[in-house]
Amino acid sequence: MKLKGAEILIRCLKGEGVDTVFGYPGGAVLPIYDVLYDSDLRHILTRHEQGAAHAADGYARATGKVGVCIATSGPGATNLVTGIATAYMDSIPMVCFTGQVGTAVIGRDAFQEADITGITLPITKHNYLVEKTEDVARIVKEAFYIARSNRPGPVVVDLPKDVMEREIDYQAPEEEISIRGYRVMKGYNSGQVIAAVESILKAERPVIYAGGGVIASEAAEELRELAEKRKIPVTTTLMGMGAFPGNNYLSLGMLGMHGTRYANYAIGESDLLIAIGVRFDDRVTAKVDTFAPHARVIHIDIDAAEIGKNVEVDVPIVGQVKEVLQAINKRLDSVDKFTDWHKTIDRWKEEFPLRYGNSAEGRIMPQNVIEKIYSLTQGDAIICTEVGQNQMWAAQYYQYKHPRSFLSSGGLGTMGYGFPAAIGAKIARPELPVIDIAGDGSIQMNIQELGTAVQYKLPVIICILNNEYLGMVRQWQGLFYGGRYSFTDMSHQPDFVKLAEAYGAIGIRVKNEDDVEGALQQALQVNDRPVVIDFWVDREADVYPMVPPGSSLFNMLGGD
Repeated sequence: MKLKGAEILIRCLKGEGVDTVFGYPGGAVLPIYDVLYDSDLRHILTRHEQGAAHAADGYARATGKVGVCIATSGPGATNLVTGIATAYMDSIPMVCFTGQVGTAVIGRDAFQEADITGITLPITKHNYLVEKTEDVARIVKEAFYIARSNRPGPVVVDLPKDVMEREIDYQAPEEEISIRGYRVMKGYNSGQVIAAVESILKAERPVIYAGGGVIASEAAEELRELAEKRKIPVTTTLMGMGAFPGNNYLSLGMLGMHGTRYANYAIGESDLLIAIGVRFDDRVTAKVDTFAPHARVIHIDIDAAEIGKNVEVDVPIVGQVKEVLQAINKRLDSVDKFTDWHKTIDRWKEEFPLRYGNSAEGRIMPQNVIEKIYSLTQGDAIICTEVGQNQMWAAQYYQYKHPRSFLSSGGLGTMGYGFPAAIGAKIARPELPVIDIAGDGSIQMNIQELGTAVQYKLPVIICILNNEYLGMVRQWQGLFYGGRYSFTDMSHQPDFVKLAEAYGAIGIRVKNEDDVEGALQQALQVNDRPVVIDFWVDREADVYPMVPPGSSLFNMLGGD
């Protein structure tokens, strides 16, 4: 049959199981949007292309499926860049379709032309400039295959306008995908699995250090089985929150710069570190040559490039985390007794629990807001965050029981991520409460997406921890720059309640701690529009514990 390039594109998207795309139309993608007009694909019109990228990212994190977004050429495409980089750093499967000027004028500085494949080369798994309509179906199939296989990540497909308009005799692409230089990882080294089992059996002070790779591999159940079978304490990275239930006795919470004292102490005293789906980034290891100094290290990851990159590894295992853990679990017997190692950790938990005081200003303590959110949802919600203090408090004081329940920009640290990601998550998982925990600085970076949430009647709850500062930067200025708060005061800000109402959302202001729970209960009962809750929190509340930059995990400030 004869089909235009745009018709082939939409047909291929449906063939990949896509049901929702996030986007913003423009001249170069008009052929695509004309086909979308008659399509049963759900299109979500965001208010900014960055919002579309983050919403597709949130959709992907909440489901495990590939997120899809569309933007026009030039500034539309470049506005996706931050969202693409965010997904790349956190290994999130996305396919981003960008419009491009006609092939005849590419490279001639045509109106709204940008070399988006060149721009995104370092922040994508792969990207394509489609030069022929005949290649559309094959490239779309390859793009989804690359995005979801091995270590997931974003792929950009750049679509010139004339390629989308041209009509050809359509032929479905080959079912078998073969891409030169790209091999999907299958299997694992069974000898290394046996070596890992032997190390586990010999260990007296083991710790599991789990990251986002556990969630990407759908291996949370296998992780829980390993931990409970051998009674091994588990600490997670920011990206690994929810991979292991936070309310499990063996949970140590998060490790690293703002991790719990007992997680960091356990790492320092362990004799075996089982690192699963992690990359040993600097916010976790702190001073890398003092990280887990007494431990033999097992590292399981799908990406061979991560193994040995930052920390020397004794037992490297390259493979799908789920398959490797299944193989390890089969070779291990259960143990019934707890040991002196557990008693030591129990003592640390008793001596160094997460704690906070009262506000000297009589305002709300931000940690209290997070605790109340958990009390009302009991972990059965999707929590999204922006970046900064709000992100760390959300990681510390909410107990994540399920994978894909914590969505946050980990590697890139993108302010403005949480709210559009929450929109994507709510569309993906409408049966769950979706709550964005935000700062008054970060929420303003993509607050225009209130229009999107109102238009599509999405009951997302935005909890603004309003301290009238760029809080985390202010905290660092207080600790390391003599209290010189250089351009971090955000006290000149909009009335968030009126702003919410102007968009057609519900706005609530909370100034007293006694009103926190009631406001949250009210918001959780709304089912047809977003709710913005403006919590006036202590202006100079800090995130503790904290490992100063360049220090070891033993050298923690606060939390004692």
